[in-house]
Amino acid sequence: MRARVPASSANLGPGFDTLGVALSLYTQVTITPADRLHLEVVGEGSGFPKNGTHFAAKLARQVLGHDRLRIEIESEVPVSRGLGSSAALAVAVVAACGHPDPLTVAALLEGHADNAAACVLGGFVTATIVDGKVVAHRLPLDPGLTFVVIIANQSLSTKDARLALAEEVPLVDATFNLGRMGALIAGMADHRHLRPEAFADRLHQRQRTPLFPSATVLLDALVTAGALGSCWSGAGPTLLGVCDRAAAEHVRSGAEAAMLSAGVAGRALVLHPDPVGLVVTP
Repeated sequence: MRARVPASSANLGPGFDTLGVALSLYTQVTITPADRLHLEVVGEGSGFPKNGTHFAAKLARQVLGHDRLRIEIESEVPVSRGLGSSAALAVAVVAACGHPDPLTVAALLEGHADNAAACVLGGFVTATIVDGKVVAHRLPLDPGLTFVVIIANQSLSTKDARLALAEEVPLVDATFNLGRMGALIAGMADHRHLRPEAFADRLHQRQRTPLFPSATVLLDALVTAGALGSCWSGAGPTLLGVCDRAAAEHVRSGAEAAMLSAGVAGRALVLHPDPVGLVVTP
């Protein structure tokens, strides 16, 4: 069985662990029976050991109870960059194993319901876990919006990014984020209402900046170049600019210039929202 899923950007400023959007980079996993584990990886993540310690092999064992499988992975999603590579692989593996609920299984095993929901549903989503089950919904997304991502060459583990966060936050900061999240959801539905302030956050972005000090100047550069707003993508270090489609190439060029000025190696890409999400074929 074959499963194809998009990359995702989660958090989206104030929507920490809650909001996600599917983006047009893809991971495809094909799983067929075999007499023993055989793993092939093409593209991103091809440098990891191709044995039973691989994330895909461990997931398949948990779902099927064995690893007598041929697992073929083709991925365009950079690893440990904040574009949901682990969630994409988890959803694709669970779906390719034939499980009827890849969203819940992948989210519980991988740990990010927002990324997993974007992978499965496509588009702009909200997700949470209630009584051990993922509750996720598509949200309205203005068809005129697209995204520019700044993907630095450095990686950043989610574990390290989590350690940068406070275990408790003041009520005023929680209220700040809730207000901005409402403004962000409204703006994503109709870009005429989208303002840079809607991406403001007090829970995670400032706290993670020491892990990628150039983030602040690059986020500002995205808006200066014409993005309607900018934020960290997931745990970073990828940064996301939300743009009108007509301005996307100009924003991408501005991002490249800002990266050069800041001495940040990497690339800037225009990515479109993926409206489909998970696709499974026999």
